[in-house]
Amino acid sequence: MDKKYSKEQLIGFYETMYRMRRFEEEVFEFYKKGMMPGLAHLYLGEEAIATGVCAALTENDYIGSTHRGHGHLVARGAELGKMMAEILGKEGGYSRGKGGSMHIMALDKGILGANGIVGGEIPIATGAAYTAKYLGTDQIAVSFFGESASNEGTFHESLNMAAAWDLPIVYVIENNLYGISVDIRDVTKTIDIADRAKAYGIPGIIVDGMDVIAVHQAAEEAVKRARSGNGPTLMECKTYRWQGHHVGDPAVYRERRDPNEKASWQERCPVDCFKDKMIEQKKISEKEFKKLEDEIEAQVQTAVKFAIDSPYPDPSEAYTDIFA
Repeated sequence: MDKKYSKEQLIGFYETMYRMRRFEEEVFEFYKKGMMPGLAHLYLGEEAIATGVCAALTENDYIGSTHRGHGHLVARGAELGKMMAEILGKEGGYSRGKGGSMHIMALDKGILGANGIVGGEIPIATGAAYTAKYLGTDQIAVSFFGESASNEGTFHESLNMAAAWDLPIVYVIENNLYGISVDIRDVTKTIDIADRAKAYGIPGIIVDGMDVIAVHQAAEEAVKRARSGNGPTLMECKTYRWQGHHVGDPAVYRERRDPNEKASWQERCPVDCFKDKMIEQKKISEKEFKKLEDEIEAQVQTAVKFAIDSPYPDPSEAYTDIFA
């Protein structure tokens, strides 16, 4: 483990990842009990990416999120209760229950909104980066998206624009191998999507998305480049989602390629492996971990209660806050 990190920083990484893990597990419980409308696309297994990237940002930076966006909000310090209430369609949510899981946002944290359209957040974040450059602020934008979104026209158009104008943005590919049930290895000749950066004359880097330290170090360099006026970076994080595309997807399609694929990725769990390494290197004791996890559990259960107790919005408000 890199010596440049203090004990407090390392604990902070674990705290964020563990909070994401427990939040998503509770969302899954809501779904199984039939308490939430629609579907949820869980971030389980990908916790190191949002944690590492968001730790490299300032409070004023922008984030374009995805349909699998809960982890991005948690990493930015969004209120768990308001997040959980939004997922249940309750009035106490960030969008008063009108956005739900796939369109959850936290503008106070720079989250410009999750997006149910594949690749839809890429031009939004690019536009935010253009605004920052035009106004001469010190802000940057981060666009999170999956590997399949890199086959969308919005990806190529946005990268070309950002590269041509040296926009302050970092594009983060959360490559979990599958777009719904489609294996990215079957539909693109480019195994490493970061190689596509060459076409736009910008850096393309590959990162172990299961290692929060590796993600953070790569993100720091990309953020520094963007903030100093040197333009965008395409950062591909190799990762894996524990669940199927959404909470109701059994993901049997993964077994056709390799029945042990999921198990082999889970052995590299970003949360558990980081905890084991910290204990092994005596960065923190088991007792300290237990205290931290108990505190997070209390926070998550408070959020669950808040969401359950929150009322549904009145039907008369169906068209309130709708602008288009």
